[in-house]
Amino acid sequence: MKKSLLVLPLVLLASALALSACGGGSSSASSGGGEDAAIEEAIETSATSADPSKCSEVQTQSFNETETGTTGEESLEACEEAAAEEEAEVAESVTVSDIEIEGEEGAAAVAVEGGSLGGQIVAAGLQKEDGDWKVDSFFAFIKYDPASLAGALEETLAEQEGVSAELAACVAGGVEEMTEEEAEMMVFEKENEGFEEILAACKG
Repeated sequence: MKKSLLVLPLVLLASALALSACGGGSSSASSGGGEDAAIEEAIETSATSADPSKCSEVQTQSFNETETGTTGEESLEACEEAAAEEEAEVAESVTVSDIEIEGEEGAAAVAVEGGSLGGQIVAAGLQKEDGDWKVDSFFAFIKYDPASLAGALEETLAEQEGVSAELAACVAGGVEEMTEEEAEMMVFEKENEGFEEILAACKG
């Protein structure tokens, strides 16, 4: 994530955490009007659509690079290919709240239903490019549900050829015991060392 985008999301996290502690509402904290709607649409399309066009229309190159582990134009091609082949697991729906806008940067809280992050509330960072809002990152948990994350992972693993139900359950159990920080590194930073250690232990 670009350094210039760090301050705004940290403000968002603080406000969103305060709201959740109070059982808070879903209203946007900004007065962006049409801007808010554009941000909501960008996040919803990025999180729920399997259309390859989302890779260029509502996602930044930085986002695609993080998600695909590639760089430059290759990241766009990799994103489009994954979407076309339905390799990227999408959410069933999202609820966007607590939108903050500061110039060409934005941030929001995203409650996810279904998919690999179902049951979580995550923080999204956005960037305005050529007048259009695009998702630049999903970068942290605002509300973390380890059981939901583990359950989604177990489902995904169980569908993979050569993965037994026992192995899938073992790996999911290990992921459920991760700290929130470790889970954030795995989900948002694509650091797989912890996951690989769990997999190796389960394989025995």
